Amino acid sequence: MRIVVLAGGIGGARFLRGLRAAAPEADITVIGNTGDDIHLFGLKVCPDLDTVMYTLGGGINEEQGWGRADETFHIKEELAAYGVEPTWFGLGDRDFATHVIRTQMLGAGYPLSAVTEALCARWKPGVRLLPMTDDRVETHVAIQAEEGTRKVVHFQEYWVKLRAAMAAEAVVPVGADQSKPAPGVLEAISTADVILFPPSNPVVSIGAILAVPGIREAIAEAGVPVVGLSPIVGGAPVRGMADKVLAAVGVEATAAAVAAHYGSGLLDGWLVHTSDADAVADVEAAGIRCRAVPLLMADLDATAQMAREALTLAEEARA
Repeated sequence: MRIVVLAGGIGGARFLRGLRAAAPEADITVIGNTGDDIHLFGLKVCPDLDTVMYTLGGGINEEQGWGRADETFHIKEELAAYGVEPTWFGLGDRDFATHVIRTQMLGAGYPLSAVTEALCARWKPGVRLLPMTDDRVETHVAIQAEEGTRKVVHFQEYWVKLRAAMAAEAVVPVGADQSKPAPGVLEAISTADVILFPPSNPVVSIGAILAVPGIREAIAEAGVPVVGLSPIVGGAPVRGMADKVLAAVGVEATAAAVAAHYGSGLLDGWLVHTSDADAVADVEAAGIRCRAVPLLMADLDATAQMAREALTLAEEARA
């Protein structure tokens, strides 16, 4: 079975670990979000790609869900001592090595897709990890600044430094409209047997991937089941602050509203948490098959069962 998964960071990575356990013989291709990418200290940082790579490769900080295990922060501390900004983004010493190698290879002319493949040769994640594009795309967020003026900041500043403390007025994947899918992305979609949207952020993770011209269209035209898992449980994000960016695009923070946001033209199936069982009828009325199942990734077994439920719903949709 050939499975394509669109993935953001922590939620996508943990779901992939469960999917790999649930379907060990499957050929899994991951299209990773690069809208979170940022340049720091002269280095190209790809948080979501690295989170998937470290999680599946056994190097992730399990408690945080991001960054390396057994990490130290001596470089960060020295940069801060010199007064170098930003001080709010926590790059660890082990993590720095990944970004140095990536930046050197990009500077030598290698595209991000080739660099990602080279990095994965060390970590052996058990999936094929592709960036959504080799082109530069960075998600920016418009917020209200002092005295009622509008300010646009990089998504990482909004999420990490500001902790999404203020409402997001707009979310824009800058550069996406001029980008093209990375090599292998459209081919993977066209040859897939199943396409899955894990419980990643529907705006800044999955949404950024779908903003790359050609990807949404390829998924809609693939002719295979497309199944998503709700990142909203009981009217709130399972993790993070997805409700803030959902509001910016006019979508309620409910399981049914996120399904409608993706639309029946894209989704064939949608899984909601058992606490949102009353949303099933509304989702199905919109032309999307829906089931209520446990959707909390408490451990590997629970996550693997979520993946099995998604694959089962895909088979129902195929029939």
